[in-house]
Amino acid sequence: MMSIVQAGTLFVVATPIGNMDDITDRAKQVLSSVDVILAEDTRHSGRLLKHYGIKTPMWALHEHNERSQAKSIVEQLRQGKTMALISDAGTPLISDPGYHLVRKCHENSIQVSPLPGAAACIVALSVSGLPTDRFCFEGFLPAKASARTARLDALVDEVRTMVFYESSHRVLVCLKAMQDVFGDERQATLARELSKRYETIKSSSLSALNEWISDDENQQRGEFAIVVAGQKKPTVQGDEELKRLLKLLMEDLSIKQSASVAAKYFLISKKHAYQQALELQGKI
Repeated sequence: MMSIVQAGTLFVVATPIGNMDDITDRAKQVLSSVDVILAEDTRHSGRLLKHYGIKTPMWALHEHNERSQAKSIVEQLRQGKTMALISDAGTPLISDPGYHLVRKCHENSIQVSPLPGAAACIVALSVSGLPTDRFCFEGFLPAKASARTARLDALVDEVRTMVFYESSHRVLVCLKAMQDVFGDERQATLARELSKRYETIKSSSLSALNEWISDDENQQRGEFAIVVAGQKKPTVQGDEELKRLLKLLMEDLSIKQSASVAAKYFLISKKHAYQQALELQGKI
């Protein structure tokens, strides 16, 4: 078979996110034809290549060695080698290594050619039932609770649909943090094990999703994409109305109760409503 690869090219090749049949014929042809495959985890990708009968040599390229290896790889590409970059699953560079190498290739006029395929963030978005005309990809939230909350606080007024990734050992704390910051009624879709045997897609409010997944340990396993609706009423434009409502509520309710009711009414975070209530009382 005639080679379909051009000398000195780095191919960025998408691989399946679960189901082994979700790969293009062109991707298999390129992976079979290049001189080297750059893999995030050679053992993991070795099983994938064996499934397709591909015997191309692999080099490890991951977050710990990418910067040190990029110069050598670019030099070999300049000399005419052909290489394919793959990640453990899905489209490379989407919350995976590869940015520094691709950037280095552009800086050295090395041709970079993409082979499109699956990306969990897009797959999850497509079945979320939430607006898709504008969205933002946030990847994994920070592991530390304070940093995670700070990142979510910065997104409270985001009007675009948001897509996050999360692992099994942090999905519960992640969803709880989202509920605390975005509010109980913010709509979201939890997509678990996409394209795999135990694929689950659940759409509801953050409070309902938290209750559902907390009650079922089986739903806490695997890999997750969480799609969250954007803010319907940006607080920057709604603070005057918010304060008017808080003033009325605080005539009969506590600050905390007033903030909770106002947050539900305006579809905003309890934290923001509480801060506005404290300002009205002159306590901050």
